[in-house]
Amino acid sequence: MMIDLNADLGESFGIWRLGDDMALLDVVTSANIACGFHAGDPLTIRRTCAAAVDRGVLIGAQVSYRDLAGFGRREMEMDPEELCAEVLYQLAAVDGIARAMGDRVSYVKPHGALYNRIHRDPEQAEAVVAAVADYDRSLPVLALPGSAVHHIAAREGVTTVVEAFADRAYTATGALVSRRSPGAVLHDPDTVAARAVRMATERMVTAVDGSQVPVEARSICVHGDTPGAVLLAQAVRDGLVAAGVTLKAFA
Repeated sequence: MMIDLNADLGESFGIWRLGDDMALLDVVTSANIACGFHAGDPLTIRRTCAAAVDRGVLIGAQVSYRDLAGFGRREMEMDPEELCAEVLYQLAAVDGIARAMGDRVSYVKPHGALYNRIHRDPEQAEAVVAAVADYDRSLPVLALPGSAVHHIAAREGVTTVVEAFADRAYTATGALVSRRSPGAVLHDPDTVAARAVRMATERMVTAVDGSQVPVEARSICVHGDTPGAVLLAQAVRDGLVAAGVTLKAFA
């Protein structure tokens, strides 16, 4: 069994600090680095990329709607060409900094509302895939199982990788429970670790209604902005290793 452990990093902005990127980079195998549209700034991107390179952690571009005030968690209606251009802009910016630090962007992961929107919206999914194809169609895109982005990307010759979320609650359909709902984010390290192990070994997760939902994931995410994220990520890593799972980046 082989699994990637990813986290959202580089989400500080100016003097405002969010999460413990350096500690998380000692735990994860892939880093989804904010591109400046929902969080992050050039200095934060540079420091996070440099630290990832030092630790051998792969760098992903976490592209988003242009929504700093809402942390990228508000859906936006956008012209597809404009969305494509904004995703391309973010990807190129982080890749440029990553290359200056000695590596490169190895994959793309949409963030927040954009991630959930392209799960069900083919038009916006097309725009995101087009941006990746324009830049480098060899870059894989992380997405939920059943996302609209999968078949669109396959048509364009772009690879997709399925991921699961250890610290998020699931609906019976396999979607993530809205953050506006109570219990959408899980905080107990033992619970989160047990869910991650079951995702990796049994390919299943228990939904909020008690039903069992199949999860065929190659990567598992722990959110860097979740309170206690380092403890959660370490618990997940320890649990996976104890279960005989090999931690290895997918890209």
